[in-house]
Amino acid sequence: MILGLALGAAAVWYFANGRNNTRVQSAANQAENAVKSAGDAIQEKLKVLDLRPQDIKDELARTGQVVRRKTKEAGQAIADATADARVTAAIKGKLVTNRDLSALSISVNTTAGVVTLSGTVNSTDDISKAMMLAMDTDGVKEVISTLQVKPRQG
Repeated sequence: MILGLALGAAAVWYFANGRNNTRVQSAANQAENAVKSAGDAIQEKLKVLDLRPQDIKDELARTGQVVRRKTKEAGQAIADATADARVTAAIKGKLVTNRDLSALSISVNTTAGVVTLSGTVNSTDDISKAMMLAMDTDGVKEVISTLQVKPRQG
């Protein structure tokens, strides 16, 4: 879990500082948002399971022990959130390096390994390219495209 967040943060740093390009900055922002979503999911699970430091301290003071159930499910939810953030960051990174597709025009969301691509592309061929790029990413179970064709003007 921590490794996934660290990798995501490193990717965000690289994209934010490694190059001074608006496409890269946009991809970095999306990757950063995915990492923040994973962090928010972790904090929510800690709250739901009463695992925040103050909860632990209070329970120790009351009973002398801390007991929680469902840790496997919580761990799985946290692992899923970090895996989804890694998948989103990997796909955005591939879009940044692809000359045919615009990372600025394509939004990537991942939930439980299901990737949704939205935004605009120049042709139906670009939809195929974007979907193939996403499908060829580790951790992807399914790709849904709501991409719209809007050819370049001029």
